[in-house]
Amino acid sequence: MTGFSDQDSSALLALATLIGAAALPFLFRLAFGRRRRKGRARAASVVLALGRSRRLALVAAAGAERLLLLGETSDVVIESHIADAAPTAETPAPPSELRGLFPLGAVSLLAGVAVGTLCGVFRLVLDAAGRMRMAIPDWFAERPVLGLAIMVAGAALATGLAANLVRRFVPAAVGSGIPHVESVIDGEEPPSPPLLLPVKFIGGVLAMGAGLALGREGPSVQMGATLAHQFGRYLRYDWRDQQSLLAAGAGAGLAAAFNAPLAGAAFVLEELLRRFDMRHATIALGASVGAISVVRLLLGPEPELRVATHYPVGPLDVPLGLALGAATGLASLAYNRAILRALDFADRSPLPAEAKAALVGAGVGAIGFLAPDLVGGGDNLTQKTLDGAYALDALPLVFALRFALGVVSYAAGTPGGLFAPLLALGAEIGLFFGLVIPGEDGPTMGMKFALIGMASFFAAVVRAPLTGLILITEMTDNSQLLLPMLAACFAAMAIAAICRNEPIYDALKERSARLARRAET
Repeated sequence: MTGFSDQDSSALLALATLIGAAALPFLFRLAFGRRRRKGRARAASVVLALGRSRRLALVAAAGAERLLLLGETSDVVIESHIADAAPTAETPAPPSELRGLFPLGAVSLLAGVAVGTLCGVFRLVLDAAGRMRMAIPDWFAERPVLGLAIMVAGAALATGLAANLVRRFVPAAVGSGIPHVESVIDGEEPPSPPLLLPVKFIGGVLAMGAGLALGREGPSVQMGATLAHQFGRYLRYDWRDQQSLLAAGAGAGLAAAFNAPLAGAAFVLEELLRRFDMRHATIALGASVGAISVVRLLLGPEPELRVATHYPVGPLDVPLGLALGAATGLASLAYNRAILRALDFADRSPLPAEAKAALVGAGVGAIGFLAPDLVGGGDNLTQKTLDGAYALDALPLVFALRFALGVVSYAAGTPGGLFAPLLALGAEIGLFFGLVIPGEDGPTMGMKFALIGMASFFAAVVRAPLTGLILITEMTDNSQLLLPMLAACFAAMAIAAICRNEPIYDALKERSARLARRAET
């Protein structure tokens, strides 16, 4: 392939902008470092004078002879400490965020390659399992009862085994894994052991391959964080740098899951670390570059979702985006509460974890045989929604079924994420909103607002609007709707905040901490 596509050019421009912004603190230090060193020298002189005065005052009470002796000693001691502590113009101390950045950046690049390889293979295996699941109804078209029985039994067995792997070996591998990664970064929980990698990989393939409405990004993020942390641990980096590598590996996992490198880096800074500095930005970008390079070799450079038309922005799109954002903000309130209540209900159930997961798998298997497009992570469903394939009267039923499937699937106690299912729900809300708007171009409006709904519902549920905007833009290779997307995200987050709808990963993290405290007492 020769030359750059529009997607590559946009990504490179955004990458250059991020690097330029990250370099501003370094340039500031170069320009004003001398002035700051002079300020530190003046401060050292003040400390020296105060030290002398205090020592002299104390010694004066003991007598003149002792004063002379200790006064000389104090000057020598204080001057020696000041000389050791204060950097001089001849030997300036490098900024802490730049110390060792180049070798750490190289390690993050290598870790990203490893994460991209692991998550790329994970994606390929999931795709193969999904194709097999979709083909079963056709294989048994002439014997549907037998096909239904096989589908139900197979899904129940797979999900029960996935729950068993999690319970027996690594309980932290349950669910998305993103709340656990955040807890590790915050120092609230220990890092996951290497055993998490096979448990999350195999458990995720079993659960999502069976058709549970879960996303691949959660396992990819947690596996990426665990793998990158092992790099830092093996190379004996201190905890601060291990923390940076762990977060960068998580972002690389997200980038690999959706073929979206900038979204992976933004996710690290906005959701995991919640701060921006040059060191973290560089490491996050390095890991995303390494991961996406491998993923595009394995899966190709095409965007995740195909958008048939590049929609122009009309004069009413921004106010309509505000209205759609308000609707998705209210929907996020119901979604987050349903997830948390389903988890509480599952915890109160006396059934073993494997039995609960098997029951969910059996139900999903039955639905998957009758309506294959409605189960699974939701990629096919989202694509059909963006294509305007669903009629207006069918959308409420599709939305209700996917909403319930997503909630029940997450409570099953198997590995699996939330991103892909909630993006599908956001697209359905947006398509319905666009179709009910009066006008001649109803289908076009519906498909346009399906994109906007994806971004606004993500922003309301996760409360990470920058990541959502970049993610949708990279997944669809469409940036023309950024303005109405921004308006929709603003309204969605405002409604979520007014309703006191806690971000889903914060709520899940607090819930896990509460359960851990209860188990200790």
